[in-house]
Amino acid sequence: MDCWRVLHKGGGPISFRVGRAVVGGEEPLVIAGPCSVENPDMILETAATLKQILVDRLGFSNVILRGGAWKPRTSPYSFQGHGEKALEWLREAGDKTGLPVMTEVMDPRDVGTAAEYVDAIWVGARNMQNTPLLKELAKAGKPVFLKRHFGSTINEWLCSAEYLLADGLEEVALIERGIRCINEYARFSLDITVVPVVKEVSRLPIIVDVSHPAGRRSLVPWLARAALAAGAHGIMVEVHPRPDEALSDAKQQLDFRMFETMVKELREMGLL
Repeated sequence: MDCWRVLHKGGGPISFRVGRAVVGGEEPLVIAGPCSVENPDMILETAATLKQILVDRLGFSNVILRGGAWKPRTSPYSFQGHGEKALEWLREAGDKTGLPVMTEVMDPRDVGTAAEYVDAIWVGARNMQNTPLLKELAKAGKPVFLKRHFGSTINEWLCSAEYLLADGLEEVALIERGIRCINEYARFSLDITVVPVVKEVSRLPIIVDVSHPAGRRSLVPWLARAALAAGAHGIMVEVHPRPDEALSDAKQQLDFRMFETMVKELREMGLL
């Protein structure tokens, strides 16, 4: 644990703003949107509907719009994202709806481009220990959400966060997204114990990606309940206007009706 030098410096739990949203505050955060920004119409439709459901109907404003511009895919023949074009569409959707926006960056060479468009950046699980990327992100000065690799320990995850903190970035949050073990019924296994552990040993906000461990949309609401009940500072969930037509992660994305039902239930339970 020698690498936790900055993380263990004095002070209480870390919280920060991403646009109007507060990360690590008393009100949970909802990060929602499609796996990939496929075209300008779908991301605008998603942003407008998320705002209508959460802000206009429920009075819940702690929201960030997510959308992938560059997509890390297992197969080289799968859809890889639209790059800077997707960032333009994402920014426009955020500006029109008033929602802050975030995207994933994989390549250190793309950090500067992404920083021109988005309010925050997340690092995907496959790049958790991509130290050149982490160093470049620290220089960019945008809030960073660091996903846990599906095979990493908590200590390795926190040491990766330390790369961001040690280079001067203070606005850092963690995202648990499931680990790989024996599980025939879901895409990954959600390590729910990581939520209280991270809150006990670190000062960083902890968000749970409830879509990737599920792998299928029927499980997502249950994992969202578990994450928030365990004390997570928020959830990340993939939402798409027409999930069955999605170019990536079709099976795990919620449609608008399922998303609205889920957030209403979380609200009624006092979890959101």
